[in-house]
Amino acid sequence: MKMKPTLYLIALSALVFSCATNPFTGKKTMALVPNSQLFPTAFSQYSQFLNENKVITGTQDAEMVTRVGQRIAVAAERWLNANGNEGYLNDYKWEYNLVDDATVNAWCMPGGKIVFYTGILPIAKNEAGVAAIMGHEVAHALANHGQQRMSAGYLQQGIAVAGNIAIKDENSRNAFNQYYGIGSELGVMLPFSRSHETESDQIGIYLMAIAGYNPDEAAELWKRMKANSGGDSPAEFMSTHPSNDTRIANLTKWAPSAKAEAKKFGVTTFRN
Repeated sequence: MKMKPTLYLIALSALVFSCATNPFTGKKTMALVPNSQLFPTAFSQYSQFLNENKVITGTQDAEMVTRVGQRIAVAAERWLNANGNEGYLNDYKWEYNLVDDATVNAWCMPGGKIVFYTGILPIAKNEAGVAAIMGHEVAHALANHGQQRMSAGYLQQGIAVAGNIAIKDENSRNAFNQYYGIGSELGVMLPFSRSHETESDQIGIYLMAIAGYNPDEAAELWKRMKANSGGDSPAEFMSTHPSNDTRIANLTKWAPSAKAEAKKFGVTTFRN
C-alpha cells in the first residue's frame, strides 16, 4: 500500500511544524504535544498526587528540599538568560515537596513540579547530593524530555498502526508487529531514553555548580546509588538508563567543566 504524495506532505509538515528547540543544545526536538497543553495536565496530576500521598512539611529535610530546589531554579534562570533564552521559564510553576515514601526516587514533572521521596535522602547523604538529584530532575523538565518521550511514543504507535494497515498478509503483519515491537524498543526508544538521562546528568551537574554546590558530589552520589542497587541492574542496552559506571565516569569527567561554567557566574566556592 502506497501513501499518496499529499499524505507524505501532511506527515512531513506535522513533524516539521511540531518541533521545539532544546535551549541547551540548540537542536530541534519533537513537540507533537505543546507545553501549553502539557503543563496544565502535569499541574493537575501533581495536585492529585499530593492529595493522595503524605506530604512532609516544616521539617529540616523538607526545608532543605525546598531550599535546594529554589537555588537550582535560580541557577537555571541565570544560565538560560546568559545564553539568550530570556523568558524561557515564564510558564514554569516551581514547587518542591517531600513525600513520605521509602522508594528511592525523585522526579520533576513538565513545568517544574518536583517531588522527593524520603527514601532517597539517605543515599543523597548531604545537601550537595540532594542538589545533584534536583539538578538532574529539573534538567529533564527544562529540556522538555517528557514532551519528547510523549511525541516519540505517538510516532511509534503511528508507525505501528500504518504498518498494520499497509500489510495485508496476516503472517507478514504478525512478523512486522513482532520485529517492529522489539526493534523500535531496543533500537530507538531505549537509546532515546538513555540519551535523555545522559543529557540531564550533564545539564544537572552544571546547574548544581552554578547554584553553588560541589559538582564532584554528583559522581559520589552515583557511587552510593550503585552500592544501594547491589549491582542488580539490567544490561545497559536493555535499560532506560545508562549504567551506574557510565554515569559515574561521565559525571567525573564533567565536574571540572561545571566548575568552570559556575565561575562565569562568580561562583568559585562550593557547598557539600
